[in-house]
Amino acid sequence: MADDDKEPSGAEKMFGDFAPALVGFTDDVLFGQVWKRPQLSSKERSLVTVACLTTSGNTDQLVYHLGLAKDNGATEDELIEAITHLAFYAGWPKAMTAITVAKEVFAA
Repeated sequence: MADDDKEPSGAEKMFGDFAPALVGFTDDVLFGQVWKRPQLSSKERSLVTVACLTTSGNTDQLVYHLGLAKDNGATEDELIEAITHLAFYAGWPKAMTAITVAKEVFAA
Protein backbone atom coordinates (compact mmCIF):
# COMPACT_ATOMS: atom_id res chain seq x y z
CA MET A 1 0.00 0.00 0.00
CA ALA A 2 1.38 3.41 -0.93
CA ASP A 3 1.90 6.06 1.75
CA ASP A 4 -1.04 8.01 0.30
CA ASP A 5 -3.29 4.95 0.76
CA LYS A 6 -2.36 4.04 4.34
CA GLU A 7 -4.66 4.76 7.27
CA PRO A 8 -3.62 7.95 9.09
CA SER A 9 -2.10 7.41 12.53
CA GLY A 10 -3.84 8.61 15.66
CA ALA A 11 -1.41 11.51 15.90
CA GLU A 12 -2.03 12.42 12.27
CA LYS A 13 -5.80 12.38 12.82
CA MET A 14 -5.49 14.58 15.90
CA PHE A 15 -2.76 17.04 14.86
CA GLY A 16 -1.79 16.40 11.24
CA ASP A 17 -2.69 19.82 9.88
CA PHE A 18 -1.84 21.65 13.10
CA ALA A 19 1.54 20.14 14.05
CA PRO A 20 2.86 18.01 11.20
CA ALA A 21 6.43 17.91 12.55
CA LEU A 22 5.25 16.52 15.89
CA VAL A 23 3.19 13.92 14.03
CA GLY A 24 6.24 12.95 11.99
CA PHE A 25 8.41 12.55 15.08
CA THR A 26 5.67 10.56 16.82
CA ASP A 27 5.04 8.23 13.90
CA ASP A 28 8.55 7.93 12.46
CA VAL A 29 10.83 8.18 15.48
CA LEU A 30 8.82 7.18 18.56
CA PHE A 31 6.62 4.45 17.11
CA GLY A 32 8.65 3.79 13.97
CA GLN A 33 12.06 3.39 15.63
CA VAL A 34 12.02 3.49 19.44
CA TRP A 35 9.08 1.12 19.93
CA LYS A 36 10.58 -1.28 17.35
CA ARG A 37 13.92 -1.76 19.13
CA PRO A 38 14.40 -5.44 20.05
CA GLN A 39 15.89 -4.97 23.52
CA LEU A 40 12.43 -4.77 25.12
CA SER A 41 9.23 -6.46 24.03
CA SER A 42 6.19 -4.35 23.16
CA LYS A 43 4.56 -5.54 26.38
CA GLU A 44 7.59 -4.46 28.43
CA ARG A 45 7.67 -1.08 26.68
CA SER A 46 3.98 -0.65 27.42
CA LEU A 47 4.42 -1.45 31.11
CA VAL A 48 7.31 1.03 31.35
CA THR A 49 5.25 3.67 29.54
CA VAL A 50 2.19 3.14 31.75
CA ALA A 51 4.45 3.43 34.80
CA CYS A 52 6.01 6.65 33.51
CA LEU A 53 2.66 8.21 32.62
CA THR A 54 1.28 7.22 36.02
CA THR A 55 4.21 8.69 37.94
CA SER A 56 4.12 11.91 35.95
CA GLY A 57 0.33 12.26 36.13
CA ASN A 58 -0.13 12.36 32.35
CA THR A 59 -3.60 10.84 32.31
CA ASP A 60 -4.56 12.03 28.82
CA GLN A 61 -1.80 9.88 27.33
CA LEU A 62 -2.46 7.11 29.87
CA VAL A 63 -5.87 6.45 28.29
CA TYR A 64 -4.26 5.55 24.96
CA HIS A 65 -1.36 3.62 26.47
CA LEU A 66 -3.52 1.42 28.69
CA GLY A 67 -5.32 0.23 25.56
CA LEU A 68 -2.04 -0.21 23.72
CA ALA A 69 -0.64 -2.17 26.66
CA LYS A 70 -3.56 -4.59 26.41
CA ASP A 71 -3.01 -4.87 22.65
CA ASN A 72 0.66 -5.63 23.43
CA GLY A 73 -0.23 -8.51 25.75
CA ALA A 74 -0.52 -6.92 29.19
CA THR A 75 -3.54 -8.09 31.13
CA GLU A 76 -5.85 -5.82 33.06
CA ASP A 77 -4.68 -7.56 36.25
CA GLU A 78 -1.03 -6.81 35.41
CA LEU A 79 -1.80 -3.17 34.69
CA ILE A 80 -3.84 -2.78 37.88
CA GLU A 81 -1.01 -4.40 39.86
CA ALA A 82 1.59 -2.11 38.26
CA ILE A 83 -0.44 0.97 39.17
CA THR A 84 -1.04 -0.36 42.70
CA HIS A 85 2.70 -0.97 43.09
CA LEU A 86 3.39 2.60 41.94
CA ALA A 87 1.28 4.03 44.76
CA PHE A 88 4.25 3.44 47.04
CA TYR A 89 6.83 4.96 44.69
CA ALA A 90 4.94 7.66 42.77
CA GLY A 91 2.50 8.70 45.45
CA TRP A 92 -0.99 7.71 46.42
CA PRO A 93 -2.84 10.50 44.56
CA LYS A 94 -1.17 9.71 41.24
CA ALA A 95 -1.93 6.01 41.61
CA MET A 96 -5.53 6.72 42.57
CA THR A 97 -5.93 8.95 39.52
CA ALA A 98 -4.33 6.35 37.25
CA ILE A 99 -6.50 3.54 38.62
CA THR A 100 -9.58 5.69 38.02
CA VAL A 101 -8.49 6.14 34.41
CA ALA A 102 -7.80 2.40 34.09
CA LYS A 103 -11.24 1.53 35.46
CA GLU A 104 -12.86 3.81 32.86
CA VAL A 105 -10.69 2.46 30.02
CA PHE A 106 -11.30 -1.17 30.94
CA ALA A 107 -15.06 -0.64 31.29
CA ALA A 108 -15.30 0.87 27.78
